Amino acid sequence: PQLPHGHLPLPSFWKVVEDTLQQSGAQLHAFCQAFETVTPSPGTQPLTPAEERKVLSLVSKHGPDKLYQVTSNISGSRDLDLTLLRGQIVALLQGADTKGNTSRWLVDAGGPRGFVPAAKLRPY
Repeated sequence: PQLPHGHLPLPSFWKVVEDTLQQSGAQLHAFCQAFETVTPSPGTQPLTPAEERKVLSLVSKHGPDKLYQVTSNISGSRDLDLTLLRGQIVALLQGADTKGNTSRWLVDAGGPRGFVPAAKLRPY
């Protein structure tokens, strides 16, 4: 079977592929933003008793001013990254990673400790 645009010279073909991918990426980004606006904010979700106990233990260990809530699901991709669900409460341990990158924070998730994107946390 012949590919659409398969008749194009290679550089033009790759340009078409690249443009299509960029367009799809932009659409996906717009969809994600729309989805996050439509879904209710995690602040409206009551905490489970287990989460509540965890929050109390984090407060007693780190103090209330160190608590942050996860604003959207985080899937850790690197070593020492945490995978967390939206609405989870974590305590800030350090506002940077081991290389001094301030966009990744070291947090205590009530047991596991690891790095998460700072942009996905908001003060609790």
